[in-house]
Amino acid sequence: MKLKICGMKYNPTDVMHLGPDYLGFIFWEGTPRDFSGRQIPELPENTKAIGVFVDEPIENVLKIVRAYGLKGVQLHGQEAVEYCLELYQRIQKEAPEVILIKAFAIGPGFNFDRLKGYPGTCNFFLFDSRGKLPGGNGTLFDWEQLRDYPYETPYLLSGGIGEKDCDSLQRFFQTPQAERCVGIDVNSKFEIRPGEKDIPALKRFLNCRIWKEKHSIGN
Repeated sequence: MKLKICGMKYNPTDVMHLGPDYLGFIFWEGTPRDFSGRQIPELPENTKAIGVFVDEPIENVLKIVRAYGLKGVQLHGQEAVEYCLELYQRIQKEAPEVILIKAFAIGPGFNFDRLKGYPGTCNFFLFDSRGKLPGGNGTLFDWEQLRDYPYETPYLLSGGIGEKDCDSLQRFFQTPQAERCVGIDVNSKFEIRPGEKDIPALKRFLNCRIWKEKHSIGN
């Protein structure tokens, strides 16, 4: 089971010592967590830096990937299938070790037909909660909706996950819809302020039994 901690800004060094698989650095000026102009610390070998973008031109994405030495790209806007495919092909050619994640916001009435054409254009999907912002809204969506997920592309579960959700996550991972879930993405529910993570809360979350019982998934 992979853990991605997103929205890094003020204390990424403290967070990296917890050993997450991915740290998310947002390059979008529309959020107070915007990391643009800052420096990513040297990360442990097993922790990879993911850049998060919202409808950013492909050339800008690739420029930032190179400048920051990113190991992953997460698209959190309304990027079309054609955009994702072009970026994925460029990444595969220039830096095949870099993964591509496409995020989708799920809310009442969401239809997975929305994903038609996207399988094969990225390594992972990420399912977040629909809200006013592209991400970091701090609310859960109804995981029951994932029963209708029809594709083989593995996904990360996101959207307002916090300490109190450990038992719910345990139950979720016992359901058929969790079969292709390979990781959890957390952000706003583990913050002291936007971009500053609550280290004690993250440590308590990492003591949840899900990390012991699902550790082999996605490895």
